[in-house]
Amino acid sequence: ASPNEHFRRNRVWGSMSTGGSQGVRSSQDYVRKAGASAREMLIGAAARRWQVPAAECFAAKSLVTHRPTGKTLRYGELAAEAAKVAPPAEVKLRDPKDWKIAGKSVRRLDIPDKVLGKPVFGSDVALPGMLHAAIAQCPVFGGKPRNVDAQGALAMRGVKKVVREADFVAVIADSWWRADQALQKLDIDWDEGGNGTIGNEQIAAMLREGLDATGLPKARDTGNVDSAFTDAARIVEAEYSSPYLDHATLEPMTCTAWFKSDGTLETWTSTQDGEAAMAAAAEASGLPLEKIEVHKMMLGGGFGRRGFPQDFVSQGVKIAKAMPGVPVKLLWSREEDMRHGHYRPASIVRMKAGLDKQGRLVALRAKVACPSILKALLPKYLRDDGVDFTAVLGLADMPYAVAHQRVEYAARNGHVPVGFWRAPGQQNGFYRECFLDELAHAAGQDPLAYRLAMLAPDDKNRLILEATAKAAGWNSPAPRGRHRGLAVMAGFGSYAAAVAEVSVSAAGQPKVHRVVVGIDSGYVVNPDTCRAQAEGNVVYGLGPVLYQEINIRNGRVVESNFKNFRLPEMAEMPQVETVLAPTGGFWGGHGEPAILPVAPAICNAIFAATGKRVRSLPLTHHDLRRPEAI
Repeated sequence: ASPNEHFRRNRVWGSMSTGGSQGVRSSQDYVRKAGASAREMLIGAAARRWQVPAAECFAAKSLVTHRPTGKTLRYGELAAEAAKVAPPAEVKLRDPKDWKIAGKSVRRLDIPDKVLGKPVFGSDVALPGMLHAAIAQCPVFGGKPRNVDAQGALAMRGVKKVVREADFVAVIADSWWRADQALQKLDIDWDEGGNGTIGNEQIAAMLREGLDATGLPKARDTGNVDSAFTDAARIVEAEYSSPYLDHATLEPMTCTAWFKSDGTLETWTSTQDGEAAMAAAAEASGLPLEKIEVHKMMLGGGFGRRGFPQDFVSQGVKIAKAMPGVPVKLLWSREEDMRHGHYRPASIVRMKAGLDKQGRLVALRAKVACPSILKALLPKYLRDDGVDFTAVLGLADMPYAVAHQRVEYAARNGHVPVGFWRAPGQQNGFYRECFLDELAHAAGQDPLAYRLAMLAPDDKNRLILEATAKAAGWNSPAPRGRHRGLAVMAGFGSYAAAVAEVSVSAAGQPKVHRVVVGIDSGYVVNPDTCRAQAEGNVVYGLGPVLYQEINIRNGRVVESNFKNFRLPEMAEMPQVETVLAPTGGFWGGHGEPAILPVAPAICNAIFAATGKRVRSLPLTHHDLRRPEAI
């Protein structure tokens, strides 16, 4: 749908953002009402043509039928007349038990074209006379170009112009390759903005300072935690951490912009938010919204990175502004893309648990230190005391029945830009569920039974955990050489659990063989799509567990391409089994929930296999050899 028309018609289509696993759950109501309204309008048009009461007609399977006579008309025959019928003021939606399509797997119409390579992605856009742009931003976040010597670049074949803005330099040429080659010839003196000495060590120190701070805002504070720790029979403490992560979308950031002779601006981009892209284009161009059109192209990976397209859309518009009347396509290089992302925040969590004589959890305290995504991108959603709900997801809303709980949050935003990485806050699932496994081990109890004892019989976390464990055969022996771990985590309107089967070789090499994922989203519209989402979540969650991380050295991102930021390969993909267990009564998402329990389930299985507790990721930093093999 056109963002321009959307704006002119007073946001007729609601939100144009795809994120937060909101696609179906935020639109199902008005989309279903639109379908029901269209049905009534088609029936009304048929009744008018036949001169019969509308109550004698019904619509199904692309036909309107007159019950008494059996006469039929196709929807296509009635569409023009139906469009002139006033939409009903109120429509009655079907009860879920009467659904005829929703709840059944339906073939996606886009798959044949995708198999044949027909869809046009943002990076595929080709327009008559189009020029190409390559871009360089300061290697140190927050830096700017101080001086630029473009003489060598401008002398190269095909180069049209060098564009310098406050925070980037770009080269425009008749092909992207030539633009990128000329970019390498620029002699740029960067002002690093005072951040050129920051590295992993300084970032870790910043986060630990947050953990040691007093008077932090409390995301949750129930019972009397201090007193409960005094009375506890046993105290268990642990510190968990995880690094920055890049989205690593296969399609780098891209935007094509064209300032036309009639005073309008057209842009073509891969975006998760058409309205945000249009607003960014308006701000960068100085044109009013009604003079701007955004063509939303097929998107080669989003995962939250393209939910805030302000940087690459603004850049594309500013570059094209230097060449009015000519379309210009900006495409980031892979290195530029990986080194200028909006990264999943690095974080450290310090946890303390108090157990009674029977090993039951009676008190839990967690301190979270990490950058705030909301402060960086959506400050209006921060709590008044500065608590970012994405930073404490899964901890502040922990479902387990523990009388005394306290969760504190230390927001520590450094110079590294952060953003919404698939399932923001999902690293807390790793922290919480692995720590729960530690407590079960300390209590000498089965990890599943330990969790179930703290969940009410009708708790949806319990129901999905039981269903997933049963499907995985938790209470039966694992195949020879394999070990199991499990986890449960709610988020994005749904409840998810996972059981992982893992082996670890004598050399300490882990292999994830099988992952059973269970999801309760209330309702399921297309089971096939939901299973595909779960499989995608598993492979996306596998990389950070095994080897992915973003390191900072001298203010810069170390990783530059897939040679040092690996993606899981075919041979590493486990068998994925999806348990869809909708309990009805609510609408949850599927885009992100399945990733929430993946990392802890795998790491808990690693402990079962080796006796070694993983408290930081990725696994490449750990010696997983069994003691007898060392």
